[in-house]
Parts: sequence; C-alpha cells; structure tokens
Amino acid sequence: MSHGVIHTKQKRSKTTHSANLIVLDHINPKTVKVNTLTPREQEKADEPILDAIHHLFNNEFMKAKKLFEVQSNADPLHALGLGSMVFLKALMTFNNKTTVNAIQVLMSTYNLATAQIDNATKKNMGDTVIQYFTTYCNYIKLSRGTGVPTHISPARPKALEMHKVETVPNGVLRAHVAKAESCLQMAILHLMQESVTGYIKCGLNLKRAYASYSIVWQEYKRMGQLHNEYIDRDTISGIQFGIGSVHLVLASLPQKVLRTVAAFGWKADKHLGFALLKLCLEDRRARSPMASLMLLAYYTTLTSMCPQILSDEYTQPAIETLLDAQRVFPNSAIFLYFAGRTSRLARNLPLSSQSFVYAIETSKNEWAEVEVLHMCSYEIGFNHMMQNNWEEAAEIFELLYKERYWSQAIFRYLSGACLDMMGQRTEAILAFAEIPHLLKQSSNVNASTSSIEQYVLRKVKLFQSSGYQDMDMTMCALEYLYLFNAYEFMDTIQLEQNLGLTDYALTRILESEKLEYGIRTRELLPETPPPQYDDQRAALLLIKSSILNAMGRFQESIIHLNWIIDRKDKITTDKWVVPYAYWEVGMTSWSLNQKSRAREFWEVALGYGNYDFEYRLAMRVNLAVARAEELRIDKPNAKKKPSELYIPYNSSSSTKSSIEQDEAYSPVTTEKVIQQEKVSCQEQAIEQVVAQLDLGTSTAAY
Repeated sequence: MSHGVIHTKQKRSKTTHSANLIVLDHINPKTVKVNTLTPREQEKADEPILDAIHHLFNNEFMKAKKLFEVQSNADPLHALGLGSMVFLKALMTFNNKTTVNAIQVLMSTYNLATAQIDNATKKNMGDTVIQYFTTYCNYIKLSRGTGVPTHISPARPKALEMHKVETVPNGVLRAHVAKAESCLQMAILHLMQESVTGYIKCGLNLKRAYASYSIVWQEYKRMGQLHNEYIDRDTISGIQFGIGSVHLVLASLPQKVLRTVAAFGWKADKHLGFALLKLCLEDRRARSPMASLMLLAYYTTLTSMCPQILSDEYTQPAIETLLDAQRVFPNSAIFLYFAGRTSRLARNLPLSSQSFVYAIETSKNEWAEVEVLHMCSYEIGFNHMMQNNWEEAAEIFELLYKERYWSQAIFRYLSGACLDMMGQRTEAILAFAEIPHLLKQSSNVNASTSSIEQYVLRKVKLFQSSGYQDMDMTMCALEYLYLFNAYEFMDTIQLEQNLGLTDYALTRILESEKLEYGIRTRELLPETPPPQYDDQRAALLLIKSSILNAMGRFQESIIHLNWIIDRKDKITTDKWVVPYAYWEVGMTSWSLNQKSRAREFWEVALGYGNYDFEYRLAMRVNLAVARAEELRIDKPNAKKKPSELYIPYNSSSSTKSSIEQDEAYSPVTTEKVIQQEKVSCQEQAIEQVVAQLDLGTSTAAY
C-alpha cells in the first residue's frame, strides 16, 4: 500500500497556486442587488449551482470552482459554494493558513448575505424593525425550550392566496440560510481547534447561525402545506441541513465544552437532527451531499471515539448512508475517504486501505489532489500500524514528514516509534533526537495538534533523561494506538502479538528493578537512586488492559487496572494515564454488566484536568454517559470515595515486597501467583531490603 501512495505522489500534477487559491473580493454592501426572483425562477437560476455541486463530489473540483466563481461576488449561494470547498480543504489539512483562508471566505459570504437581506428590507424600515424585534423575542423564548419553534400555527391557505398574510420574500429567506450556513461552517472550524478561544468563537457562530435558521424555520412552518409555493426547494434543503447539523454538533459535545461554548440554554435533540438530515438527503437538492457528509462524519467520528458502546448503534447506519451516497457519487474521493473510515469500523482493514488508495487515485490532477493524498496516506499508515506492518507505516510517515503535512514533529515521532518496533533502535533514537528542534520551528496554533506535540516532546525528554536506556520499557507505537482507540478494530492475531510485546516491556521493568535493588543489597547508600518505574509500568498496564478488553477478556484486566489506581499518586509524568484508567475501569464494569458502576467510574475520570488528550477523553465519557441515559441506567445512590470505586481484589499478602509481587504476578499470566517456586538466597536478600524500605508492599499484583 505504501508503495502505491509514494508512486501517486511522484505523479502529482503541477497545478498553479493561483488556480488553487479561493478568495472573495471585498463586498461593498451598497452595491449588492436585491434578489426578487420567485421560488420557481430561483430554482431555474440555481441549476448551475446544482451542476457545480455534482462536479465537486465527482472529483471535478476545478469545474465546480469555476461555476461557483461566476456570481460569487453577487449571490450568497455561489459564494457559499466556494466557502464550502475551502471549508472541506481545511478539514483535510489541519493547516492553520488553510483554516484562516476558509474563515475569510465564509465571513465574506456572511457579509454578502447580510447586505442582501438589509438592502431587501430597508425600503420598509418600520416593518423591518417590528419583524426583527418579533424574531428576537421568539429567539429568546426558543432558547428556554427545545430550541425549535414547533408550536407555530400555519396560516390559512386562503389568507396566503389572497395576500392577507405578509410573507418574507424568498430571496431574503435564501440569504438567511446562506448566512446561517456560513456561520455553521465557521463554528465547526473553530470547534476543531480544541481551545477555549475556539470554543467561544464556535458558540458565537452557532448563535448567529441559529438566529437566521429560526427566522426561516418560522416562515416555513407558518406557510404550512403551501411552503413549496413560497420557498424554493434548495432553501428548504438548507433549513433541514442547517438545523439538523446544529443539533448533532451540540449533542456530541461534552458538558465542559458546552459550558465554554455557551451556545444555547436548551438541550440539543440528536433525534431531530437525524430526522432533518435524512429529509434533506431524500430530496436530492443542493445540500443533500453535505447532509451525507455530516451524517458520515458524525457516525465515524463518534464510533471511533467510543466503539465499545456505539459500534452496534452507528456502524450499520454509517454503511447505509455511505452506500446511498455512493449510488449517486460512486467515485467521489470524499466519500471514498469515508468508505475507508467506515470499513475500519467494520474491522475490515484491507478494504479500508484499498478505499483510501482509490480516493488518492481518483483525485489526481485536481484542485485537492495534495490534500487528499496526505489525508488518506496518514489513514493508510495508521491502518498499517493496526496490522503491525511497521515497515510500511514507517515509510508513509517518513513521506508525510518530508511533505510537511500536519506536524513534522508528530510524523518524526511516529517514524521513530515504528522503527523501534522493527528493532532499529539506533535509527529510532536519531528520529526522536530531531523532535525538540522541530518543535521550536513549529507554528501550529491548533490546540489539538499542539497537545499531541507536547505529549511527543515529553516522551522524548523522558527518553533523553535516561540516555535512551529505558526505551525497552515504553512501547511508543502501542501507546499511540491506544490513545487513538485502535485496539477495538484490530484482529485477534495482532492483539495477541501486541499483548506479547507489552509483556516483554513489563518484564524489562522487572529485570531493571531487580538489578537496581540488587545494588542496594551490596552497597551502603549507593549513588544510584531507588528504581521508579511507576509511570512506565502504569502506561503498559493500561495498554494491556485495553487489549484484554478488546479481546473480551474483561476479568483479566481487573488486576492491572487496580494496580494503576492503587499507585495513582505516584504517576507524575504521564498524568493522562490515571483518568484513562478510570475510563477503562468503567468499560470493564460495563462489559461485566455492572453498568451503573461504570457511570460512576466515568464521572471520576471527568474530575481530572490538565492532562494530555483531556478533550478526547471528555468526548468519550460524554458519549458513554449519554448512551447510558438513553438506556435509563442510573448512577448508584451510594456515595463512595474515588479510591473505593475500583473493583476490589485480594490484597491479603501485604507482607510481600513489591519486587516479589512483580515477579509473582508477571505480565504473562496470573497463574504464576500460585505456581511460584522458591526464590534464591540472593533474591530473598533483595526482598528483605525492599520490605524494610516499605515500598508499597500492600499491592498484591506488582
């Protein structure tokens, strides 16, 4: 697979930068013409937009761009088409410049739509003031309820036909939808930054989007069954897509993010969101492909974050949505990308990689060729890691590092991690040694990317502090797979292999501890400090527990998770391990049909803060708790201290030293606790020293 990706890169077209760039000229509000077309006239005039959307999702990006550009400085929907193109590119690249470009184009679209609305309503200023005041009052009312105007009485058909009821012109409603959709896309881009500033900007844009959507929705409901006579079909499609998307976006956010976003006072309704997006799909108008994208992004992203709970609920709908989209756009690179993501959810990694390769092939010589190549190459590399194809993964990450995609430091780290798994320790160390210098040059402002970079930097500094002597005690590649929730989608063979690798690393820790404590039996006050491998062992035990859970061996993971919780105060470097351990404890409880206790453990995890990948875990917990609420699983009434929440185990052998326990409960199997042979005299001496040092002798496992 990797060779195919590199081969594709060598054949890249030489499209000029100016041809690829999307910009909108400065908008002079006074020169924006009022849209006076009737709904049927508007549908006829919008046929080029439908053609452009067809080109966009058939990989003919430049044709789509040319059609959108024709009236992009005069018509909000044409401008929105360009904004949507650069919005999709920004989501592919994780590049700050592309994101800024997308927000600029979408902001210009917002200004154009606002100018058209203002120019259409300024002729009757009194009515305009009353209309907006009424709308604002309704918006305040809506914010206290479900957020959707569901109790609007439709006007009588005869009153509408005889013009006894004033309706908002179709051109104004159409501009409101374009204005709202620009805000919705800007909100998603700000949300992807995963920063406090980004969340606040996301909330502001969602509020603006819903204010405009509410105006159009109220008119739509007021017109009742005659709405098609007063609103064009693409505007109706826009209402369905927009309101549905807002509900899904807000329904997926954890409470700690919603508090920052502070978008609404009402609770989002994801079921309404699904219903509206599916209506949008069925009508096959301008927003239909975007509705497919929103549903696929929702299904695949959320299932990837919480597969243990959501796979059964969302995998089949994802497949059905994908098949529906591919019936219309069979060769779309965008939908092929989601075919790769969906195949991964279905645990078909070969088909997943094949879909990504095909997406690369179909986007050659086009506007987004480079972006599709990079995005899909990363996914193929990640699939290779999940299949333990370390050499192929290393080649792809090396390519992406040279291409400066996303973050050079992250791809250098991934290259080094894969090289280390191949046994090429020297090459891995050389790769890791470059990371501090690369991060000094990094200009990433994306908080999500920055958090991964800081995690990578801490890992490298930990290696450097020991002169790279402790690398056998850390499995960087397996840790990365854990953090991105890969084990649930891997085959049993690979899981068994990774379990063996984890056991090997745990054994190396045990051997180092024996060696270092052995020195303390021979020398008085030696210069070598007592061994402290709590962070390394905790991370490995967390990985092992996740693998065991993925294999359905839930009971076996209990003792490993208990060790982590027992030692949580001593885990000081990898602070993320403890809250993630509580997540795994919750998942173990859930799988052992102790679902009420699982909710309790997850809420303990939410109590932690200021650690790597905090937002990612908060999303997981939010999704799991929401699912528990849907199943009407309540929290236990009994209040317990956090230290009493984990599943108990037999800790009667408190006189054992930690070294004896480490050896007795070796990483390979718990049966050695019973079958342990007598230790040698030298080892007994070491145990006595350890017991006298009182090094956590109450732990029964390690």
